[in-house]
Amino acid sequence: MTRVIDLRSDTLTRPTEGMRAAMAAAEVGDDVYAEDPSVLALEEQVADLLGHEAGLFCATGSLANLIGVRLLVEPGKEVLCDARAHIARAELGAHGAVSGVTMRTWRSDDGVAGIDAIQEMLEPAAGPYLVSTAAVALENTHNFGGGTIQPLAHLQQAHELCRRVGVRLHLDGARLWNASVATGVSMGEFGRLFDTVSVCFSKGLGAPIGSMLVASKERIAEARVLRKRLGAGWRQAGVLAAAAAYAIDHQVDRLADDHVAAREFAYAVAERAPHAVQPDRVETNIVVLNTGDRPAADIAARALAAGVAVSALGASMVRAVTHLDVTLAESRTAGEVVGALLA
Repeated sequence: MTRVIDLRSDTLTRPTEGMRAAMAAAEVGDDVYAEDPSVLALEEQVADLLGHEAGLFCATGSLANLIGVRLLVEPGKEVLCDARAHIARAELGAHGAVSGVTMRTWRSDDGVAGIDAIQEMLEPAAGPYLVSTAAVALENTHNFGGGTIQPLAHLQQAHELCRRVGVRLHLDGARLWNASVATGVSMGEFGRLFDTVSVCFSKGLGAPIGSMLVASKERIAEARVLRKRLGAGWRQAGVLAAAAAYAIDHQVDRLADDHVAAREFAYAVAERAPHAVQPDRVETNIVVLNTGDRPAADIAARALAAGVAVSALGASMVRAVTHLDVTLAESRTAGEVVGALLA
């Protein structure tokens, strides 16, 4: 059977042999009782890495975002975010359905909104007839924007604006590792600008599962209660924490290889279909393609038949995501296949 070059997502990564060995050797305990030593060590490590006091190990990024936003936004108040933010588009309305949080969005070309657009929407004290803004959520890197990086200077401006008006900040940093590797800006420089931050281990870092939410000690104590209330407490999770710790120690720097592979894919597409992508705008490991008047679902289906798996995300948008299980040569081949279909 011919191998499919699978670029649907970097969540498809599989644990390496070294990671599997670390998982097998993990010291474990009951995390609901906060007694799993591997989990406790990981929570402390990642909180310190991001410039925060404490962390909470969660099963998914969506769960970490759900809890992180809820810590900042009471039911009946709103969080502002980009119209294509993951919390708005890809978490199945959980913030409204579960937390009673409303959401208003701004629009941007690539997920990086101007400070003026954010400032225009802020209503921290909207009175008795309108919804008051409690928090702003930003995403770095921005998934549906094409893996774009929120520049540090932009985040600093957002931080200063929100502090000035008494609004909190949440960072969906599922792929913050990619932003840090691409820019050289430390995780802490990014993380300290926010009240709550989520980061993911099961995407480019290659762990099988897990995300971390970091914040102050008081907020994380509340987050632990919320996690349990949602039925998301877990027991001997140290096996999974060991995978995440291994990923941090061994598989962060190699994210740069994924960024090179993404650009290689984009250039191969552009050689055949220059209207579909601008390779020089590919910043990390995600490439979004404009299929024009060709249905994205049709392009994705034809690509799969030709041995390349990509995602159709909307009527005219195809996404490809490079990761550790796809080589540079395979990324180039995949781009040639998809580019030919779009030509």
